[in-house]
Parts: sequence; structure tokens; C-alpha cells
Amino acid sequence: MKKKVLYLSLFAALLVSAWFVLRSSGKEEARVPETVALPESKGLELPEYSVDEDIIVHTGYTASYNHQTLVPNWVAWELTAEEVEGDCNGSYSFSRDPDVKNPKAQREDYKNSGYDKGHMAPRADMKWSEKALEESYYFTNICPQNHQMNSQGWRKIEELTRRLAKHYGSVFIVCGPIFDEHRYGTIGKNGLQVPDRFFKALAINVDGDVKTVAFLMDNNKQNKSPKHYAVSVDSVEAVIGRNLFPQVGETAEQTFDWTFWTF
Repeated sequence: MKKKVLYLSLFAALLVSAWFVLRSSGKEEARVPETVALPESKGLELPEYSVDEDIIVHTGYTASYNHQTLVPNWVAWELTAEEVEGDCNGSYSFSRDPDVKNPKAQREDYKNSGYDKGHMAPRADMKWSEKALEESYYFTNICPQNHQMNSQGWRKIEELTRRLAKHYGSVFIVCGPIFDEHRYGTIGKNGLQVPDRFFKALAINVDGDVKTVAFLMDNNKQNKSPKHYAVSVDSVEAVIGRNLFPQVGETAEQTFDWTFWTF
């Protein structure tokens, strides 16, 4: 009798293990671990990700934090026309995210590095809430960026995104770092990794018809107009190996019409 119970227990354990293997082997839609509760407003901006990613939900953005690179895998948010008009203007310092476990980035990692503390979700997108603005300074939302790239080329894309939100009512955004050859090495005693490139992908829903575009930018002196960096979302997904808008059809991600994105 005891042997029969033991065999049944082992069989049940094998079934559970097999279920987890099958569940994780297939391509799944964007989701969060069961321990993370997402507000109902979160959705179209969220990329595909795995259950073992460290997902952090803040007031203005959602992020996946990488404890090896010490920068986010991605940061996603929706920006509305009303939020663009926000007038919060508090002064905040860059700080460690209290909701992120160690290891994680800190101010000392950037000291004398020569790199900017570059926002993924920009400060200007978070001025609709003091809390959102403060949380945008968490290192969960920060990557080392070349100063000219951050203040010129990258900034121009941020400004375009706010114009789009005002014009179309809202825009869904996901962006993050890309590591190709790790040609810029690391900074700080904790070995924070410096990205080779950055991506930013946008989606706009116009009466059920979703338009998308993406931008790829090297982490060096970049100061050209957004059009110079514009690519299809599909081409970025091929680079990073991640579906950026899993709720959007593949056709909408394969091409883009630049006339829709400039006015």
C-alpha cells in the first residue's frame, strides 16, 4: 500500500513538472508573475516577457529590471494628451528603487563615468503626478547614455512622442537598451553595463487601427532628426528577440508610413 501511494505521488509530481515545462516552452503573451498586480489601465504598451523577469509597476511606468546588467530590460508606459499638459515640477535626486531587490544600480556607479543618467520614461512625460515624477528618477528607469545622444537625438524622439500624444490623444511606448558587442564595457564598482544601442517603439490606436514605428539609436554622438532613426517595430524585435506589442497584429509591425508620424 505504501509503495502504491509513493508511486502515485511520484506520478503526480512528474505531471506537474511536465506542465511547467510545456507552459514555459511556448511563446506566450505579455504577462506578469502572479506576485505582481497590474492596474487595469496597463495593457497595449507592455511587451512580451517571461515569468522570471523582475517586473516593477510604478505610478507612471512599468519596468523589467535586469540584475546582471543593472539596467532595465525595458520600460513601458502610456502617455495621454492630458498627461503631456502636467505641470508638476518637483526637484528629485536619482535614487535606488525601494521596490527592486539587490543587486541594483546606485548613484556611485555613475560617478566620474562620463555618461548621463538617461531616463527611459522621461521626466517630461511624468509631470502629471508628483509621485510619477519622483519615481522616474529611480535607477529602474535609468541607463548610462552618451551626453550628446541623450540631450539631442534621444531628446528629439521624446519631444516627437509628446507631440504625437497631444495630436492623437495617446501613445503607447516601450523602450530600452540593446547589448550587441558590449563595446562600451562597464562603469562603477558594481559593473553596471553600458548599452551599445537603444530602442524605442511607439503604437497609436486610431479607431481600432493600430499604427506602429520604432527607433534605433547608437549610444554615441547622435543629433539627427527622428526620421533618421526610424525603423519598423518588426526589425527591432528581430534584434532584441522580444515581441514588443504582442496584442498588435504582425502586419502593423512590419512597415510604417512616416507621414503618419510627422505633422
